[in-house]
Amino acid sequence: MGKVKKALITGITGQDGSYLAEFLLKKKYKVFGFVRRVALEDENHRLWRIRDFKNKLNLSSASLESYASIVKIIQKIKPDEIYHLAAQSYVSYSFEDEFSTLNTNINGTHYILSAIKEFSPKTKFYFAASSEMFGKVRKTPQNELTPFYPRSSYGISKVAGFELTRNYREAYNMFACSGILFNHESPRRGFEFVTRKISFAVARIKLGVQKKLYLGNINSKRDWGHAKDYIKAMWLMLQKKSPNDYVIGTGKTHSVKEFIKIAFEHVNLKYSSYIKIDKKLFRPSEVDLLKADFSKAKKELKWKPEIPFKKLVTDMVDSDIKFIKDNYRNE
Repeated sequence: MGKVKKALITGITGQDGSYLAEFLLKKKYKVFGFVRRVALEDENHRLWRIRDFKNKLNLSSASLESYASIVKIIQKIKPDEIYHLAAQSYVSYSFEDEFSTLNTNINGTHYILSAIKEFSPKTKFYFAASSEMFGKVRKTPQNELTPFYPRSSYGISKVAGFELTRNYREAYNMFACSGILFNHESPRRGFEFVTRKISFAVARIKLGVQKKLYLGNINSKRDWGHAKDYIKAMWLMLQKKSPNDYVIGTGKTHSVKEFIKIAFEHVNLKYSSYIKIDKKLFRPSEVDLLKADFSKAKKELKWKPEIPFKKLVTDMVDSDIKFIKDNYRNE
């Protein structure tokens, strides 16, 4: 056997980071992650996704806002692969606090690329780009050549990160690539995202601890996949001989309404009795129809999504029913 590969994951406590960490551990990697100091001090709330395998990880505290702390970690570890997944990633929040979204997301990416260039030039770098970069869609479906037209500061920050990654690849001959990932969900999704808001509410309604679910635009359509499928695509990108950017999605779209319908039907309830539309929850500028053309990833990475939409929804509902029974039964 060759030497043990080392991977550093930013955003290791998030949905994608936690699945990726598990996946890499199974592949016998030594997995490092950096987290904010507050997370290490508040493990129950901040590290719940990695709780079951935390003792197999090497965690240190660092901040995307501090170049010195990033340099220190990269210099020390000299990882074979860096997966840069950390970001302020909640789109609606990015309308409220544009400064911190742009600051954290753009500078953090720039700091890591610069630190690799200066202190660990052999490290392969993966940047988590996003379908939100397409924003006001020019053509459907979207592929690697579709022009960007972001409609939120989050989308803008991801375009900047994507261009920085490409620039470092071309200017300094670094192995740096971006995955343009379309929406991907799972039972580990954050509670602020609409899919988790729905699955959690359906579970609570079923268990009799909630009466109504308030939502914004339920006709909005997305290309939704399962995070477990998508993290495999990230890894495949860094196993290639040369770096490239890839669109990752399912090529199928579903409306928020379809998600709701499957979730309620799964627990034998009629969704129309529980949904209330709240105009305040509409986004200031809504993204149109996002749908992935992942043919390049299919051809070059031999990647395709495995988990169907219906299973994604029912998994999330089942997981939330269990979560509530374990934690909140006595409300």
